[in-house]
Amino acid sequence: MNILILGATGFIGSAIARKLVDDGHRVTGLGRDPARAKTKMPELRWIKADLAGMTASGHWRGALEGQDVVVNCAGALQHGLSDDLVATQEEAMLALYEAARDRGLRLVVQISADTESAGRDLAFLATKRRADAALASSGLPFVILRPALVLGRNAHGGSALLRALAALPFAIPLFHAEKPVATVALDDVAGAVGAAVSGELPVGSDLALASGESLTLKDLVLAHRRWLGLSPAAVIALPPPLARPISWFADLAGMLGWRSPLRSTAMTVMSGGIGSGSRLSGLPLSGASKTLAAAPSGVQDLWFARLYLLKPLIVVALSLFWLLSGLVPFFAFDAARGHFATFLPGPMASVATIAACLADIALGVAVLIRPSAKRALIGMLLLTCGYLLAATAAEPALWADPLGPLVKVLPSMLLTLAALAILDER
Repeated sequence: MNILILGATGFIGSAIARKLVDDGHRVTGLGRDPARAKTKMPELRWIKADLAGMTASGHWRGALEGQDVVVNCAGALQHGLSDDLVATQEEAMLALYEAARDRGLRLVVQISADTESAGRDLAFLATKRRADAALASSGLPFVILRPALVLGRNAHGGSALLRALAALPFAIPLFHAEKPVATVALDDVAGAVGAAVSGELPVGSDLALASGESLTLKDLVLAHRRWLGLSPAAVIALPPPLARPISWFADLAGMLGWRSPLRSTAMTVMSGGIGSGSRLSGLPLSGASKTLAAAPSGVQDLWFARLYLLKPLIVVALSLFWLLSGLVPFFAFDAARGHFATFLPGPMASVATIAACLADIALGVAVLIRPSAKRALIGMLLLTCGYLLAATAAEPALWADPLGPLVKVLPSMLLTLAALAILDER
């Protein structure tokens, strides 16, 4: 069959795409930035599109042409610079259902969530609930699947945070440590979609995907620590009110385009535990223990886990470094201007000083904004190289200065390269 997968570049969507291709289907992936996915999965046909801009039925005409099945794996945890939550999870879906009614689709498979859990009125769950209800009443043949916390060989979002917490040294601070967390293997989610497409799951099914394994958040984090091969560590249960400032900063990062799993939506859902409030699928599903045991960790997993929480600190540190390097010279302008005055006439030296300061400030701000972060990091490297070359030509004695103004720049370049190396999220 011809199958269109929405969100095919994501953690769940890419696994489902692999499964359906292996089952012999002709798969088309839709994503906002499929350039890398084209290289990794050339057997798929790819459509570059943003669901947030597909909120009218006419927008779906080309994407649905010739398709038999649509699998929706797209979603957004919270509104922010990188995500329009309502448009992606509700408005685009309503437009899709309207367009699909005239296309004779055999099936729509919706990857949803337990929308009756804690925080049911949050936009994340409310939009999913309304989209699910609209699908159920649309007259289209459908299957709705509601996975618990999805674990796989790779990690993203909440599963990535689990690994990062598990790799903390000495002790592991946790909010909601004793809350239950139901899990399901990524391969089992893909298998359930395959079963829906093949007709093994009845049309109209609305099923939870959760293993029967009973774990708390504390159990799950410690299981990941053992999987990473690290020695035991104590878990420190933190009072929930302390989570608010962390979520506030995570929400702020979300408004700048960063998709932190510590945002307030995730923390609210976690406050009630992650369970399976819907009817269970009856499929044989693997729990966390079996999922982790099936894919022993390697050193790359340990590196990822240790770097995950360092990544925002590295970005903030670079931002502060460049902001301060741009602001401080204004408080000692003559001294800063003096470096340019060694090879530029007076007025030009002042202009060059101001221009350099503004460039530093601009890079310090741009690196905090996710869509511009990569360009900002590259700009930092190029501008630093320019500063070093100019300083070497004009004042080579600075290399031997006891305070090391030029030598100290080299570690910042390495930190910038490290930020570039770990910038990608999936």
